[in-house]
Amino acid sequence: MTEPNPATQAPASPIEVTVTDGVAWLRLNRPDAMNALDRELKVALLAALRSAADDPAVRCVVLTGNGRAFCVGQDLKEHVADLASGETSLATTVTEHYNQIVMLLATMNKPVVAALNGVAAGAGMSFALACDVRVIVEGAGLNTAFAGIALSCDSGASWSLPRLVGPARAKDLLMFPRTIPADEALALGLVSKVVPRDGFDGVVTELATSLAAGPTLAYGAIRRAVGFSVGTDLESALAHEAELMALTGRSADHRTAVDAFLAKEQPTFSGR
Repeated sequence: MTEPNPATQAPASPIEVTVTDGVAWLRLNRPDAMNALDRELKVALLAALRSAADDPAVRCVVLTGNGRAFCVGQDLKEHVADLASGETSLATTVTEHYNQIVMLLATMNKPVVAALNGVAAGAGMSFALACDVRVIVEGAGLNTAFAGIALSCDSGASWSLPRLVGPARAKDLLMFPRTIPADEALALGLVSKVVPRDGFDGVVTELATSLAAGPTLAYGAIRRAVGFSVGTDLESALAHEAELMALTGRSADHRTAVDAFLAKEQPTFSGR
């Protein structure tokens, strides 16, 4: 029997996408590079997020990584080569890739879970902070990383980090980058849950499946309400809440929930 020639095999996709029980699993797939973000991975991730956001069969998205890291941010080897060639710049990739990725993570009309299977650094940490729920495995950690290579911050770190830990703590974490262990990240409010490695996949699956079975339209409205309120006054926030309540009040899921409550039954949501 002839053994397959590795040279003739198709290269591995930079991101693996599967949809199960309404959950789209997006797995960054550069394990040998700790899922560092080269151009190919960024383009693939952006496309996968757009597809998941637009797919009515997807009611929850999980972003995770293959291997020992979640994502260590920009691929510095590629970046150094780009600096030498002058072909691109950080500003270009920030506007073309990072900003659009974060907007999708933060604003798509369905819940998004970051399953931190290992270290999340730089843009990888920023991606995680843009999600609704962050579950981290014991032994992993977070690191802003940017100032360590004489850079500012990107991928929404300047927006999301102060809202989670306050401006003073955010500047401390950004100006003095260090790996924040999982337990400290939990205490700071940077993650939602710390899980032992042997139970990690099960906990994430249960959480994501539960969200996918929930009132998707309401979850999306809650995301928009919270995002809107942090940058406006109370009167505007109340008016926006009223609009979203009118929207969700007309939904099939709301009617289902009310009928189930009156019948003393558990509702089954359709996501509409």
